[in-house]
Amino acid sequence: MKHLYEPATAAEIRARLLNLRPDSARQWGTMSPGQAVAHCAAGVQMALGDTLPRRVLIGRLLGWIIKPLALGNEALMRRNSPTVPEMLVPGERDLDAERRRLAGLIDRFTENGPSGCTTHPHPFFGRLTPREWAVLMYKHLDHHLRQFGA
Repeated sequence: MKHLYEPATAAEIRARLLNLRPDSARQWGTMSPGQAVAHCAAGVQMALGDTLPRRVLIGRLLGWIIKPLALGNEALMRRNSPTVPEMLVPGERDLDAERRRLAGLIDRFTENGPSGCTTHPHPFFGRLTPREWAVLMYKHLDHHLRQFGA
């Protein structure tokens, strides 16, 4: 299963990021490419422990059931998956600036490895191992790149 601790996987994601353009057509959802990249950066910041969002009630109730279904296999993230409020990105974002910021966060996540991962619980899934965080980060980035055909 792909995860973001693998340097080759991180390089693949960074290369796919370069395929995004401000006018890339979205296949689903409402975010623009710049917003999606900023949203992805917020996810990596959460995995690094830079942000510490609170657990959401629905996650406390169902996260433990859905976690193995979402992270325990090669299945892609579903279109229009819900997100936590802290990761919503209002307003338009500069794609190039957000792409550079996300690439730096990906590099930091990959270089720091499991010891650099947060121990703070995910807002929906709860406690994650460093490997689960790395799988989730890959799946989340892949999900939004696919959203724009990248």
